[in-house]
Amino acid sequence: MNHRRTLLLGALAAPAILAIPRARAQEVTLRLHHFLPAVSNVHRHFLQPWAQKVGTESQGRIRVQIFPAMQLGGAPPQLYDQARDGVVDLIWTLPGYTPGRFPSIEVIELPFVGHRRAAVNARVVQQLYETRFRQEFADTHLICAWAHDAGVIHARREVRRQEDLNGLKLRFPSRQAGEALRALGAAPIGLPIPQVPEALAQGAIDGAVVPWEVVPSIRLHETLRHHTEIAGSPTFYTASFVLAMNKARYEGLPAGLRAVLDANSGQVAAAMAAPAWDVQGPIVEAMVRRRGNAIFELPEEERARWARTTQPVIDNWVRAMGERNIQAGALLEEARALIAQYGQGVS
Repeated sequence: MNHRRTLLLGALAAPAILAIPRARAQEVTLRLHHFLPAVSNVHRHFLQPWAQKVGTESQGRIRVQIFPAMQLGGAPPQLYDQARDGVVDLIWTLPGYTPGRFPSIEVIELPFVGHRRAAVNARVVQQLYETRFRQEFADTHLICAWAHDAGVIHARREVRRQEDLNGLKLRFPSRQAGEALRALGAAPIGLPIPQVPEALAQGAIDGAVVPWEVVPSIRLHETLRHHTEIAGSPTFYTASFVLAMNKARYEGLPAGLRAVLDANSGQVAAAMAAPAWDVQGPIVEAMVRRRGNAIFELPEEERARWARTTQPVIDNWVRAMGERNIQAGALLEEARALIAQYGQGVS
């Protein structure tokens, strides 16, 4: 009887035992923090697709949760340290928001050095990071580095020649862009992008230098009616970006999940970033043109004049970097060679 009861109890318990699910593979949620609103082109056309790709290729084991518009607190210049200190897992930001902290990446931000296409600048900056200035970002795990396309001058009044910049209070993104504007006679003011609308409303600035792609997210085309493009390559200015991760968080992931992130890092990720400018920028420009705003393209003769006027900015940077034991002359030469190489056939 006892034997039969034991068998019966075993049979009744079997379905319950079979119903216990197998332990699921480890799942990870990574919080990505940045400063632009969710409607911005970078959020919609780079950060979201990148996060989705990582999620798909990890078979759902990695979830990248994006927090735009500084939703997790702090100010844009604090983003890099948020990743370094583990306040968040990932950040997207501009090294230019902390002037002088990442000196070597400034090579792409010098006047008339960068290419007019983000796809070219992205390849160049990522390669230079890997070969030249990885150590400057050693306190985080860098997913990728890149730079945007040609920047545009957006102002309350027309800018058709150098003299039109005299005294014009213009927001700039990096110290090299600021020095270039100062050399041209403007009054540069450094501000993170989110502060631009309020600064314009208060009359603290007369305009801003930003690429086309960011214009709608801060409604710049509704406030400023005059836009000056500096066509051709090299272009007047560009700004660099990084997508960085907390180092301990990356190193603490299982090898298989690190491999997924690695497969979506470096040149792969930089190439994913570029269309947010190269594809979306012309769409924004066409929208602004349809609106009836005045768009002016700087003539080649005037463009050459601006290049001559801002040459001392490059010379001063090379000299200052030498004082920090950075071989800036060689770095600049390599950057220009890579831009020429990757820019062949790119209009």
